[in-house]
Amino acid sequence: MTQSNPRRHRIALFPLALAAALAAGCATYREDRKQDALEAATNAYAVALRWGYYETAIGYLHPDKRKVAAVPKDLTNMRVTRYDVVQPPIPSGDTTAVQVVQIDYLHQDIQRMKSLSDRQEWRYEPDTKTWWLYSGLPPFK
Repeated sequence: MTQSNPRRHRIALFPLALAAALAAGCATYREDRKQDALEAATNAYAVALRWGYYETAIGYLHPDKRKVAAVPKDLTNMRVTRYDVVQPPIPSGDTTAVQVVQIDYLHQDIQRMKSLSDRQEWRYEPDTKTWWLYSGLPPFK
């Protein structure tokens, strides 16, 4: 009768433990990259709105939504004066995040300041590794 060698069992389990650790590390890395991509998209979208690059802002809309969205003519006379993130993107499932921002803007022709709260829904497309804005442009009035 042979006795079991505990050292042999530990050596045999090492590759399995290593593979499990690497898999967990890869999943964390993918999530970090996805989170970084969301942060980059929301920041670039904010910059586009803040500086009046409305065509660029429309580029963050999902292509299906972009087909029906056009830059309203009244935006040419409108200037964003403040864009504050009230609630940073909060994940809602694996592929959706919601962010809330407060936007102050000025109608330059009549010198009237207005403010709005914009609830932005962002969705992740795994195939292209892209975050798209589904909620549309803010309702400037």
